[in-house]
Amino acid sequence: QVQLVESGGGLVQAGGSLRLSCAASGRTFSGYTMGWFRQAPGKEREFVAAIRWSGGITYYVDSVKGRFTISRDNAKNTVYLQMNSLKPEDTANYYCAAGVVWRPTTKGEYDYWGQGTQVTVSS
Repeated sequence: QVQLVESGGGLVQAGGSLRLSCAASGRTFSGYTMGWFRQAPGKEREFVAAIRWSGGITYYVDSVKGRFTISRDNAKNTVYLQMNSLKPEDTANYYCAAGVVWRPTTKGEYDYWGQGTQVTVSS
């Protein structure tokens, strides 16, 4: 079993930055792909970014490319999402996910989820 705890959300003005963290515990982190998803009110949970175990392969939804960066520190069992140039449309609850996945952009392939951290971007 893996427990995931997100942190770093908050209220920020458009153009600002936030750094989300997701700490994993409970069992080995080894081999797991880590992903970030977000869900706005009334909308489905959508893929944002993912990173393979090695850290050498990353994936992003087009709307965040060039603005968000996903990274991981396997020694600390932690994955990060650096979010720059935030826009009001980035407002959502952000969730961390972990799993041994074939398709990192597909939420159904992840086995473990955190409780989420709220990001609100004001205009």
